[in-house]
Amino acid sequence: MITLALTTIGIYMGIWFIISKVLKRNDVADIAWGFGFVVLAWVLYLNRPSVQLSIALFLVTIWGVRLSVHILLRNIKKPEDYRYQQWRKDWGKWFTIRSFFQVFVLQGLLLVCISAPVVFMGRSGIDSVSWVSFAGVIIWSIGFFFEALGDYELSKFIKNPRNKGEVMQEGLWAYTRHPNYFGEVTQWWGIWLISFGSPLFLWGIIGPLTITTLILKVSGIPLLEKKYEGNKKFEAYKKRTSKFFPLPQKKG
Repeated sequence: MITLALTTIGIYMGIWFIISKVLKRNDVADIAWGFGFVVLAWVLYLNRPSVQLSIALFLVTIWGVRLSVHILLRNIKKPEDYRYQQWRKDWGKWFTIRSFFQVFVLQGLLLVCISAPVVFMGRSGIDSVSWVSFAGVIIWSIGFFFEALGDYELSKFIKNPRNKGEVMQEGLWAYTRHPNYFGEVTQWWGIWLISFGSPLFLWGIIGPLTITTLILKVSGIPLLEKKYEGNKKFEAYKKRTSKFFPLPQKKG
């Protein structure tokens, strides 16, 4: 099953690498991210369908399609994302080879790691669900609410010309500086709980642990907040508002 997952995503990311060369923009990798989970989940399900996996498939499809379409609509009329533009400058003549391994291959491997609960559900083929699995669906739903609404609120805020130079701190953003990231992480903890009862359930925790680490320590929150270092409005917002978990704002 792991071999099937790696092969599927290897081919999938290889196709997106070719697309990136044709379009001359590596940020298509961001669009490929969500769709990749959907493709992998469908391949695993068609290989060995089960009740447990069908639930995960439904939820992963909703999450992945929404995320990729959101990123596609956000980026379609804009130049390549600033992160990838910077790498073009930094990598110089090694840009193509480093893009392949450090963007597409690495992202593919991370995608498989995060999908661990789904991969192991595909291996076990369990046709029953427990109360833990239902709890997982509820947790996933909470996460989806935060990610989808957070993205919508931010998109609406950015489109308003009056908000240029301002910091988003309304709606869900008044309770956490990153409601979309909180939502994404929460959804994968929910997916892991849905896999409860499968023989490799405990190993499936690799998935939510990977996405949690990436968001909190590597490419999520640290990278984004570094962009706003020195911004007085953001620093004030930062002091009042929880970094990750939704909490009431501090007074003062």
